[in-house]
Amino acid sequence: MKTTLIYSGGLDSTVLLYWLLHNRHEVIAVSFDYGQRHKREIESAKTICRLLDVAHETVAIPPLRGSVLTDAGDMPHGHYADENMKQTVVPNRNMVMLAYAGSLAIASGCRAVAYGCHAGDHTIYPDCRVEFVNAMRAAFELCDWSQLQLLTPFVHEDKTEIVRIGKRLCVPFDLTWTCYEGGQQPCGQCGSCVERNEALANA
Repeated sequence: MKTTLIYSGGLDSTVLLYWLLHNRHEVIAVSFDYGQRHKREIESAKTICRLLDVAHETVAIPPLRGSVLTDAGDMPHGHYADENMKQTVVPNRNMVMLAYAGSLAIASGCRAVAYGCHAGDHTIYPDCRVEFVNAMRAAFELCDWSQLQLLTPFVHEDKTEIVRIGKRLCVPFDLTWTCYEGGQQPCGQCGSCVERNEALANA
């Protein structure tokens, strides 16, 4: 199946990329520059797509606001599930990305769009909840004369299980980028780094 993947270059979406290829999808990967301070992730996406000979496109959209990922302010440190991590929510980000990816998919002759939401995101990110996924899946089925599928194979999995899947698929985790800070080296302290390191250790 020809599939458009929303691809950040992070751990989850990279495992999803390998999962799609393993399941014989022809993948078009699309990364979004939405004004995030951690644009370093897009370089990881490009590197991994070159390694796999996967078509990749970077789309610059008007900056999204309302989050420490895009606005000024100190990045919260601590565990991913802590209340202060809600500061990292970019309002409606996934709907914006899904809408664009859906349009690109239809124009490119794809039958599906995939994104790497997972169970660990449900508490913090409202646009990763099963209810949101189901609503978008219904919208995708109606947005064109031919039905467009929404693939979220990890929506009921936690990050540790995603790492286990990635290990079975020989994902090069060292090439992925997770840190929310804008530096060239992972900070190891932001919620995203903490969750990643915890999942890698647990797996």
